[in-house]
Amino acid sequence: MTDPLLRVLLLQDYNTRIVLLGTMLFGACGGVVGTFMLLRKKALVGDVASHAALPGVALAYLVLEVLAPGTGKSPPWLLAGAGLGAASGLLCAKLIQRVRLIKEDAALGIVLSIFFGFGVVLLTIVQRLPTGSAGLNEFVFGKAAALTVGDVVSIAIASGLVLAVCFALFKEFSLLCFDEAYAAALGWPVGRLDLLLTALVVAVTVIGMPSVGLLLVVAQLVIPPTAARFWTDRLGTMTLVSGLIGASSAAAGSLVSALVPRLAAGAVIVLAGTCAFAVSMVFGRQRGVLWHWLEQRDSERHIGQLDLLRACFESVEETQRRAVLTGESDLTATPIPRESLLTTRAWSSARLSRVLVAAMRDGVVRLDADNHYRLTHEGARRARLAARNHRLWELYLIHFADLAPSRVDRAADQIEHVLEPELIEQLENLLEQDTLRMTVPVSPHP
Repeated sequence: MTDPLLRVLLLQDYNTRIVLLGTMLFGACGGVVGTFMLLRKKALVGDVASHAALPGVALAYLVLEVLAPGTGKSPPWLLAGAGLGAASGLLCAKLIQRVRLIKEDAALGIVLSIFFGFGVVLLTIVQRLPTGSAGLNEFVFGKAAALTVGDVVSIAIASGLVLAVCFALFKEFSLLCFDEAYAAALGWPVGRLDLLLTALVVAVTVIGMPSVGLLLVVAQLVIPPTAARFWTDRLGTMTLVSGLIGASSAAAGSLVSALVPRLAAGAVIVLAGTCAFAVSMVFGRQRGVLWHWLEQRDSERHIGQLDLLRACFESVEETQRRAVLTGESDLTATPIPRESLLTTRAWSSARLSRVLVAAMRDGVVRLDADNHYRLTHEGARRARLAARNHRLWELYLIHFADLAPSRVDRAADQIEHVLEPELIEQLENLLEQDTLRMTVPVSPHP
């Protein structure tokens, strides 16, 4: 087992090197083009192009067999037929969209179903011919393990042209993806740019046929950019990451296929891309589930601590109202009973215990010798600020949003934790009440 593994990893076999290069070129090309299609919310276009190419391949085979029997399996003509079929399918989808009652996704779904059904019928006819359809299966399911030098050269040239167009028109495609109306207002040829981007999808479909096949091309157009979306919000970085994911998943799939006999390379490439998507979805720094969960946990912990500090402030306020509001009292000197916190916040005992433990760990609350909770000096400062922000927002909602005082507390709870210093200053300038001369305004609903 070790020797075959080393042979594959060290690329000692000539065929492994050829397959690896060809699939990586296609993976990178599909990832880059797919980024623009994903951002334009037209990921289904690649699916339509790949399925619409099937009748094009079958028709090209039948026409060649009629004109010159025995030449139907000519790869260049079959690829040309695939391109014409994909282009025809997308053109039909555009024409169907001209009917006002049919939206784009419905039009694409209709064309996909019709063209693929037509292709299956044509393949059935081809199978009844004396020559059979053995050669066409390679275009449907791919033949990555049987790529030749000529195939790789063709893929390299076509991929190079597609990538060159993408990078040359990167600015134009970027604006087209994010604000098509603004691009049209600037006088840019939006229609021609969209048509060119569609042509690139057709080109990727034709490029991918020799490697992953018609039915799996769409995966290389959708999975890499979707995975890259979890890592960044910048288009340039996303395009680069998408190309790298496409190339690396193609490399991984090709190496696994070379290591395990009779394992279809195209399907393994797609599965490798799926694994990359799963990893990105969980660990992606920008939108990954793990980071989102950690940020949400920290946010809930921060909000819980602010609510606790405000509850501590209000507990002390009950006995020292005037001194507390003006900042003349020492909030750290007054013990805070646990029962008072439970009543103020209406939390469960378990949740209150968790919040208190976190607050003591952060040094804003301490436990004295009598097992009473007290605010530390830093906790007192934060408690006063939390109560002030909450009441400023309550006053704003009552005076400017016509919210009843009996309902304003819950509404303020939902927004007070995102108040910025600039907004607080605006609230103070808007309200201009005598109570705002104090450090903390009086509660509008005592």
